[in-house]
Amino acid sequence: MNPFLSIIIPAHNEQKRLPGTLEQIFRFLEQQTFTSEVIVVENASTDQTLEIARQYARQHANLQVLQSKKGKGAAVRHGMLQARGEYRFMCDADLSMPVEEIVKFIPPKLQDFDIAIASREAKGAVRYNEPSYRHWGGRGINFIIQALILPGLNDTQCGFKCFRAGVAEDIFNRQILSGWSFDIELLYIARRHGHRVIEIPIRWYHFEDSKVSALRDALRMIRDIFRIHANARRGLYDAS
Repeated sequence: MNPFLSIIIPAHNEQKRLPGTLEQIFRFLEQQTFTSEVIVVENASTDQTLEIARQYARQHANLQVLQSKKGKGAAVRHGMLQARGEYRFMCDADLSMPVEEIVKFIPPKLQDFDIAIASREAKGAVRYNEPSYRHWGGRGINFIIQALILPGLNDTQCGFKCFRAGVAEDIFNRQILSGWSFDIELLYIARRHGHRVIEIPIRWYHFEDSKVSALRDALRMIRDIFRIHANARRGLYDAS
């Protein structure tokens, strides 16, 4: 029987953060009544991430460790398409959103959705320890995203998203980008094919070792948005 929930964790050079994240996730899952699986997708790491993940897999029968080619988007795609859960939850390895928030993204708490994305901007969301430059940099990036490709979505880049199984298989099989902007592409594909996307307010904690760079990532994102529009004009997102 397929599990109710799959948690997919892309992991690139996460030897420091991954153990604490997995400990918290398994403590959370042990308290739930639903069935679950955890998938760590090691992504071209140069540290001990893979070895640490495999060590935890020896201790937890519901943990699967995969390897992916370079790129967070490639890692998430691989994990999502290997997952068996009725609901498939993408989870950043830093666990900047408390693991207990996951219940907001799945039944019975949440009903009637295709994709639920965590939002640091939706009404009721709370940010902790975030420097003002980081916040306003993120708002600038979102302004560009809304203007160029995804109007009405206030936080497309938060690394916590939940997909119904059928929807995940539909959009991840159409995904092309493997890098940082894959979130934008997935949500664009979802809207193009009529899937319902909703934002869920969360509690979110800023960590100083974040891998995000507002200027660098904004430039990448603008380039990738034009690639997405070009792909759409060529019909690449419409082929089955």
